[in-house]
Amino acid sequence: MYRQFGKRTIDCILSALALVLLSPLLLIVAIAVKLDSKGPILFKQKRLGLHGKEFFILKFRSMTVNAEHTGSGVYSDDNDPRVTRVGKFIRATSIDELPQLINILRGDMAIVGPRPPLTYHPWPIDQYTEEQMEMFSVRPGITGWAQVHGRKTVEWHERIRLNVWYTQHVSFRLDVKILFMTVFKVLRNDDNANVGTTV
Repeated sequence: MYRQFGKRTIDCILSALALVLLSPLLLIVAIAVKLDSKGPILFKQKRLGLHGKEFFILKFRSMTVNAEHTGSGVYSDDNDPRVTRVGKFIRATSIDELPQLINILRGDMAIVGPRPPLTYHPWPIDQYTEEQMEMFSVRPGITGWAQVHGRKTVEWHERIRLNVWYTQHVSFRLDVKILFMTVFKVLRNDDNANVGTTV
């Protein structure tokens, strides 16, 4: 019952409330992003979502325009010149992810679920195994089981295994546990730096 109906209902209610309560912060960040560097306030990028369907994930822009077409296009660290001054702060605090509350209301995402991978990284959709495809049986999330077990430091095969495990054990209790673990991870800024190739 929770997986089919309750999870989506709770996601919509909490996301709508969060957008209202956080609107002053969202406005301040939007202005800061715009004043800090040229380009749009929001960054849109194609990701793989429910059933492997493509959608545009929303983030506050933390890098220079066309950053995904320069350098590695994927990895960045504290010294990456593509990251803007405001970008360093909102990435470190995960504030850049807040526009994904809109993705949740659109039906693209959930609060908790596997993080949606790029359409081409770690590999195209047709290269996932049948077992790995299970990670697409639920809506992707802003945070998830893999995020609280290593975040950006986890190798992709292991990350997907953790995501599949989550899809097989979805429950209200597990989602609450992941949310609390996420809060502590964000406050400590744990595992929030790319350490190299994870494929």
